[in-house]
Amino acid sequence: MNKAFYPKLAWTNLVKNKITYLPYSLACICSIAMFYIMHSISINMGINNIPGAMEVEKILGLGTVVVGVFSVIFLFYTNSFLMKRRKKEIGLYNILGMGKNHIAKMLFFETVFISTSCIIVGLICGVLFSRLIFLLLLKALSFKIPFVFVISMASVKITAILFLGIFCITMLTNLMHIRLAKPIELLKGGQVGEKEPKTKWLMVILGILSLGTGYGIALLVESPLLAITLFFVAALLVIFGTYSLFTAGSIVLLKKLRKNKKFYYQINHFTSVSSMIYRMKQNAVGLASICILSSAVLVMLSTTVSLYIGMDDALNSRFPQDVMVQYNNAKQENIEKIDQIINDQKNRTTVTMSDEISYHYLSLISRQEDTSFTTVEGSPYTDAGFNLLTVLTIDEYNKMENKDIELSSNEVLIYSNSDAYSYDEIYINQIPFRVKDEIHNIKIEEKSPVVILKGYYLIVKDIDTIRTIYEGAFNKEFQNLDYFVGFNVEGEDADLSTFINVLNQELKNEVDTSIYVDCKQLRRESFFTLYGGLLFLGIFLGTLFLMATTLIIYYKQISEGYDDQERYAIMQKVGMSHQEVKKTIQSQIIMVFFLPLLAAVIHIAVAFKMIIRLLAVLNLVNIPLFFGCTVVTILIFAIIYAVVYSLTARAYYKIVKA
Repeated sequence: MNKAFYPKLAWTNLVKNKITYLPYSLACICSIAMFYIMHSISINMGINNIPGAMEVEKILGLGTVVVGVFSVIFLFYTNSFLMKRRKKEIGLYNILGMGKNHIAKMLFFETVFISTSCIIVGLICGVLFSRLIFLLLLKALSFKIPFVFVISMASVKITAILFLGIFCITMLTNLMHIRLAKPIELLKGGQVGEKEPKTKWLMVILGILSLGTGYGIALLVESPLLAITLFFVAALLVIFGTYSLFTAGSIVLLKKLRKNKKFYYQINHFTSVSSMIYRMKQNAVGLASICILSSAVLVMLSTTVSLYIGMDDALNSRFPQDVMVQYNNAKQENIEKIDQIINDQKNRTTVTMSDEISYHYLSLISRQEDTSFTTVEGSPYTDAGFNLLTVLTIDEYNKMENKDIELSSNEVLIYSNSDAYSYDEIYINQIPFRVKDEIHNIKIEEKSPVVILKGYYLIVKDIDTIRTIYEGAFNKEFQNLDYFVGFNVEGEDADLSTFINVLNQELKNEVDTSIYVDCKQLRRESFFTLYGGLLFLGIFLGTLFLMATTLIIYYKQISEGYDDQERYAIMQKVGMSHQEVKKTIQSQIIMVFFLPLLAAVIHIAVAFKMIIRLLAVLNLVNIPLFFGCTVVTILIFAIIYAVVYSLTARAYYKIVKA
């Protein structure tokens, strides 16, 4: 046999099946280019010149892993679709006398052509676009650094090895399936879905339980830190529940409708329900995948965009004052030194200081049960029942708020940073106090609808009351209160930087190295680095997932087009007009097509509360901003989704009418 026979046959097959292989090749090229870009940027030496380079490298490193893992799963999924559509063709080759070894040679050359062309074109695209993407990253981070264009050979090697491995493994998987299948099975392989699907009650029950548990976690979790731990658990449960209900729940629902004779035996219902049973069996996994990918795109884009837009809100939430100085267990002589150093700096610098606040306080972690607060040691912040209790004397409070309130030894004022306290009494380690009044505003912390750790400010009569609370909590002698100084500053960025650095150095050298000094202006760069990096990663992965969603939608339309060819003819043979058949199929396509989008929007709506708590960990508590970003993201995604439907529907109707 001519040596060029198999390469020619392989090339002819690829050209003949271009309607499925062309989108697959484009998806491979995009995946290869995006992996190269993400990896090359993550190891670009220019990153080291960015403030907070370590955080950016971690974000980009995570992005590289996600793109790599997703590419493996995605290309395996699309390959399985391609082979499903080609089983009949391969079975025909086998029936006509071509042995499985010969078929293996043909598939080998097909893989060589596809893999070689995709890797070369993908790497070229990656190299060409890597500079543009890197500049977009710097734009998101708001930094200007010199950029030198280089082709990363390390990234080229890793990208080529990864995707060559994926192509080899998919080819070996295809060969194994072909070798194990009988010729008659190959011939009928694309029509396995024509058998009526079985009712899988167990999967339906597990799906409902899984989805319900995932939704329950999302709705009931209160602690932002606990939300971090449980978010991925809830996400996995929702993913499992979505796949189960799409594959088994939809079949159960349709069969229930079929048993309802009054509903079923109507012209529109009869054809729609019977067709949908087979349609859902063949496309349920694809629809569930579209739903999950759509949810991922919506979550990533809405959260990262709202974080980036709300960066100033997050900074203000994190820093009630521009400069904060905190010192634990502060002795009186050290407090005098701190005040003296700050005053000296105030007199020496051109920076303007204002709104200075200082106070002594006792900080306790406590567990609340209605009016009872029991203090604990350690930091069990993940439990919503724990809170931070800050105790001040009435003298400190009057000085800070410019008031003249008096308290007796068993009276307190209380302020909550979130919900109102709403009780007339409070017990601290079983010591009773009467709540004289609940404060609704305090200078040192504003109320917030979402807080990482719920906090109460308890204003008591004097230091002796604080001593009693402390010794009751820890059963040891009271020593010193903690000390806080906060103030706002104005000035040039360079002057502010010098002011904070000198202040920090003098406080640590002359008072204590454990003293904590932080400044809003100096943290702005790290916020840009973190939120800009997350925005870049969100847009990058959102684009990747959107591409995957589009391709799955396209393959679903193509698959349904081939399946509906025969249904189209049968419906006309049983007496339905051309318009009736077209209307029936079109309504089913639209309903099935937009079902994943509807499910994704429901997922986002249920997860909204949990995502708000996750954003609170990143200091964003602006709920209206996140709500607006989510709504806009859903609307834009829905428009793109509809455009994709419109474009892929053309391919569908072209196949059906052929």
